[in-house]
Amino acid sequence: MTATPSTARQDPPEAGYLRLDQQICFSLNAASRAFGSVYRVLLKDLGLTYPQYLVMLVLWEHGELPVKALGQHLRLDSGTLSPLLKRLEAAGLVRRERSARDERSVRVHLTDEGAALRERALLVPRRIAAATGFGLDEISELRERLDRLTDALDAAATAEGQDGVDPR
Repeated sequence: MTATPSTARQDPPEAGYLRLDQQICFSLNAASRAFGSVYRVLLKDLGLTYPQYLVMLVLWEHGELPVKALGQHLRLDSGTLSPLLKRLEAAGLVRRERSARDERSVRVHLTDEGAALRERALLVPRRIAAATGFGLDEISELRERLDRLTDALDAAATAEGQDGVDPR
């Protein structure tokens, strides 16, 4: 028996929200993976992985930092950050030193080689911008929107964690 339009099952409009192509998280993940592919090629000449590049960006911007502050900038815990720092140290780009005042605190410094790598990295942002096909104003606007999205999601996660409220 063939369903007629009047007897065919009608999905509520919300059912469309369960389509993969309607998920913002999937679009962001796909964009992140695409960025990763472009960065992998661009960073190969620098001898860096994308996570290592992010560490270097923070150190080039802020200079010497405690591991804890570096992790806060990168939104990484020490368990994730420590192996990155170990590899960067083995490559001669950073140096980790325990604080003389507080043995629990470890500070990360750029080596001369790590500081010099900054000059070679200057082309990376320009090449990434070109790869997006966006103008600088579009990139700036997108970054601002993503920062607002991140803040909103952080606030929602914090509220969910504190309230224990089921969003249904």
